Amino acid sequence: MTSTAPTHAPTVDDATAERLAGALRCRTVSHEDHSRIDPAEFERLTGHLEKCFPLVHAHLTWESFGHSRLYRWAGSQATEHLVGTAGPEARAAGSARQGTHTGEPGAEAVAAILLAHMDVVPVDDHDGWPYPPFGGVVDDEFIWGRGAIDDKSRMIAILEAVEAALRDGVEPTQTVYLAFGHDEEIFGADGAGRMSRRLRDAGVRARLLVDEGGVITVGVAEGIDVPVATIMVGEKGFATVRLSVTDVGGHSSMPGRQTAVGRLARAVARIQDHPFPLRLTPVAVDMLTRVRKFVTEPRRTLLGLVNVAGPIAARVLAARPQTEALVRTTTAPTVISGGVKSNVLPQRAEAYVNFRILPGDSVAGVLAHCRKVVRDNGVTIELDGTCSEPSTDPSAGPDFDVVADVARAVVPGLAVTVGVVPAATDSRYYDDLARTRCNFAPIMLSAADLERIHGTGERISRANYARLIRFNRLLIDRIAAF
Repeated sequence: MTSTAPTHAPTVDDATAERLAGALRCRTVSHEDHSRIDPAEFERLTGHLEKCFPLVHAHLTWESFGHSRLYRWAGSQATEHLVGTAGPEARAAGSARQGTHTGEPGAEAVAAILLAHMDVVPVDDHDGWPYPPFGGVVDDEFIWGRGAIDDKSRMIAILEAVEAALRDGVEPTQTVYLAFGHDEEIFGADGAGRMSRRLRDAGVRARLLVDEGGVITVGVAEGIDVPVATIMVGEKGFATVRLSVTDVGGHSSMPGRQTAVGRLARAVARIQDHPFPLRLTPVAVDMLTRVRKFVTEPRRTLLGLVNVAGPIAARVLAARPQTEALVRTTTAPTVISGGVKSNVLPQRAEAYVNFRILPGDSVAGVLAHCRKVVRDNGVTIELDGTCSEPSTDPSAGPDFDVVADVARAVVPGLAVTVGVVPAATDSRYYDDLARTRCNFAPIMLSAADLERIHGTGERISRANYARLIRFNRLLIDRIAAF
């Protein structure tokens, strides 16, 4: 196994690695079927947090929202809105404090909201893992387990950084919130949805929001020889469209002109054969402009013309699946089913098509597009499940350079650019609560490493975990001085 870390890579000691490994052993798996979620595993995880980070739980107050936790680190100039009161569990723990809001909304200045999530996706391929996916195995190079990258490492790294800052006597001038959701992998409504409403009702408006999304890629961007840090400043929307056809059925020896399956297949083909148009958004232009000086020729010259040759640049980006998502709302048929037997005409067939929606498009526009290209009233077309709109106007906010500067301090020589998260994150619930949004973690990943996220053999190197902790510690120093 090959690490993406450089020769003189940072590392973490065994005790630090073990604190993350302990979190990975908690099976905090989110399922669409909520009856399959084990609440005891989430309680086990929060108990682990309280044990590992005593200063955090002595000096910060928190509220629980289901299994989610919203911590408040009061600033020295803040009006006291969250007053610590010891509940039963807190009294038993001795050092833990719970809190409830008091005071007039909107009276405190907030430096930052730092997000992460506790839950993980299920594991399908247990046999393909070199170690048990919930074993939390630590070896000389890696910490293994589901959630090692997405997203327990970020949550534990934030707590490591805050614990160290408290030990060093750091006190932020303005209040800092830590919001750890428990259901991000199933769209976050009960965790991030409720916590963000709590902050909104309290009149919170932060300077900076930091969450998962962008990373540092190595050898992924064509024509760029240095590591590329993509700090995401927004996200695409998400919608799944269900197509269904009903028919009278019958014996396959006497079919009509088309069966339910045939009609449905034609509708899916029309949707796939008529993708959304290519479009170079302002954030994509900014992304290309920022990386131009790191790109080899002839791409550097082409990027210099991006403002006048946008359509050409969009076509170049659309040539690869990895970059096509930057310039269009993507279309992905994912499920198709119908029929029960090879010699029986199906009475019903249905398919699901997933769309990741580019800023400027909309969920309603996706539905209208499908109906327009299918052109068949015999096919029912409707939205399925949870949808989310894309960020309305993603761009680098006024404190973007704070995050960029800290990233460069952790990994010198970076190319830093902007981007839009192709998937949905908890950040979308907080978009109106911060002036600057940055979805980013300073972990260095190759293309092969990226495939492990939600995949088989998820792991984080000791070097990457050290970078993640240092990034959060340096970031806290910066936001403490806001």
